[in-house]
Amino acid sequence: MRNYFTVALLPLLATVTTTTATLPSSATAPSYSIIKEFETEKTAIREVAPEKPKEKRLICKGCNEHENAALAYFQGIGIKDRNALATIMGNIRQESTFIPNICEGGSRTSYYNCGRGYGLIQFTSASRYYGLGAFAKKIGGNPSTADTQLRYITTEPQWKSIENRMRVSGKSIDRYMNYAYEWIGWGHHGARTQYAYDYAKRLVLADV
Repeated sequence: MRNYFTVALLPLLATVTTTTATLPSSATAPSYSIIKEFETEKTAIREVAPEKPKEKRLICKGCNEHENAALAYFQGIGIKDRNALATIMGNIRQESTFIPNICEGGSRTSYYNCGRGYGLIQFTSASRYYGLGAFAKKIGGNPSTADTQLRYITTEPQWKSIENRMRVSGKSIDRYMNYAYEWIGWGHHGARTQYAYDYAKRLVLADV
């Protein structure tokens, strides 16, 4: 019996010894750590620009984009009188019906394909027509657009000669129309005065 147990235990001890030898030593065992995560509250901070105060400005009821753009532009440079603004708009309507890429005769085309008599106020003389192209190049604008043409108009000497008078409020449409002749220099009066009176009725004050 004694020999039996000795023989039986030896393989068991060998097995235990072998198994123990395959265990990783403390020197090579990977290290582990427990990290406790906590939820953090994130607060979004956004800078809000102060609200721009509204101002009273004339707008044109039933007018298109280009008409209202011209109206806003001339108010922005200090023309505030209803009749003065109506006179300016009446003249632009007579000249081009507010189509910035219109060539003399009625065709719609690029500035570079027209030659003379182009745009909102039909820039006809060589100095005015080529002046528009040079101005557009200087500012990086497009001479076929209303924005560039409006900006160019108010740099011309013809406009500069009447600008201060157009800023004086309280005059009649007929008086402002006399000033406008120096600006436009039309050969045919047409319905510009009638258009001006029509615009005067459609301009209303609004908060913008």
